[in-house]
Amino acid sequence: MDEALEVVDLVADAGLEGLVTWLLRLVGLLALLGGVGLWLFTEMGLLVVPALLIVGGLVLLVAPSVLLALAEFA
Repeated sequence: MDEALEVVDLVADAGLEGLVTWLLRLVGLLALLGGVGLWLFTEMGLLVVPALLIVGGLVLLVAPSVLLALAEFA
């Protein structure tokens, strides 16, 4: 966790936190939409992959905000 906070602190010092945050959110949104699409349009046997994509997408949507908030307090 300390390494992740150090990387976030370096990004914040460089002034790129907005770009990195939106890039991670975009990847998270694409993963979320891909997971929902796989879940809706595939057979019942592939439910693990869409579930992982949906959870991973949600994490990527929320994680940048949480990491930047933690970096500010540290």
